[in-house]
Amino acid sequence: MIDIKVPTVGESISEVTLLKWTKPNGAWVERDEVIAELESEKATFEINAEQAGVLIYGAQEGDTLKIGDIACQIDETAPKPEGAAAPVAEAPKKEEAKSTAPVTAVANDIKATPVAAAIIADKKVDPQSIKPSGTGGRILKDDVLNALSNPGKQAYKAAELNSRNVRKEKMSNLRKTISRRLVESKNTTAMLTTFNEVDMGRIMEVRSKYKDKFKEMHGVNLGFMSFFAKACAIALGEWPAVNAYIDAEEIVYHDYADISIAVSTPRGLTVPVMRNVESMSMADVEKKVVELAGKARDNKLTMEELTGGTFTITNGGVFGSLMSTPIINLPQSAILGMHKIQERPMAVNGQVVIRPMMYLALSYDHRIIDGRESVSFLVRVKELLENPELLLFGKDPVKTLLEV
Repeated sequence: MIDIKVPTVGESISEVTLLKWTKPNGAWVERDEVIAELESEKATFEINAEQAGVLIYGAQEGDTLKIGDIACQIDETAPKPEGAAAPVAEAPKKEEAKSTAPVTAVANDIKATPVAAAIIADKKVDPQSIKPSGTGGRILKDDVLNALSNPGKQAYKAAELNSRNVRKEKMSNLRKTISRRLVESKNTTAMLTTFNEVDMGRIMEVRSKYKDKFKEMHGVNLGFMSFFAKACAIALGEWPAVNAYIDAEEIVYHDYADISIAVSTPRGLTVPVMRNVESMSMADVEKKVVELAGKARDNKLTMEELTGGTFTITNGGVFGSLMSTPIINLPQSAILGMHKIQERPMAVNGQVVIRPMMYLALSYDHRIIDGRESVSFLVRVKELLENPELLLFGKDPVKTLLEV
């Protein structure tokens, strides 16, 4: 038997949670095959089989394990089954074969039996208001009739009408860490937020004009994050206190911009870091954003990618937020909040015109950053965003953007 132990995943981390097994108990696994996913207080990571053999669980999903604990064992003396590996992989196919009743698409991905679809069409029922009870989320005849008999009534998912159900779920290590750090940030910093607004018209013009060429040359879309990241990198160089933090009785300044970007995932908020943004091109930033966001969604971020940022950008606008006060990401001293772009009437040269505007919010630690510095930093970011040619410095801004 080979013991597979919980590896050391970083300083100060003493325990992890077993999120899920990727192979069933008793299945044959190959060497280096991923067999489980673990979650620490900062990130998720995988453990691999050290040898080929039969997997024997040493813990269950949801269990808390100490670093060095035995997560499972591999019996390398067991004979390899003939044919393919785990027989359990066949189960989903057999399950699908049983549920081959005819279905009709009634709206986008919503499926219904022919009778149910006919009633929906005849009675002009909104399919979204119907709670499906069929296999694979199919709407059955009784589901439609139940919706018609209870017009305007909608129960929560997986609940009946007039339900008083209460559910409890164990907090994940990541959620515990988020909670602890947010409270720590509020309690240990003199946090203040200053606001401004930026006219996004010029950036939108640049994106509209060059997005196809940019995508053709670099293989990524030209988004807003590259403009904001580059603008912040320039402003951080001009106002170094915003890029610093307090360490005991010293102020630690950074002559580079390692910008963290807040990424929402199903398991909670993660904040991966882009290194040396001041030295990156627009295309470099966009490629890095895509890479980090993808890793965050797939729980593939490493500890190195989650530590060491000097400043953070968070974009609540993707969820429709018009204005908010972001909380500082310790040990950093400031965070910039982007928000929804909304057309508003603005006074321009004595005329009222409709412009695409975005509110910006800069939360900062007043112990290290004074009002003059915070406001001046945000004004500089606004100036750079409203005049993107200042970001694309060079003899030819277009060539700088496209890196020709």
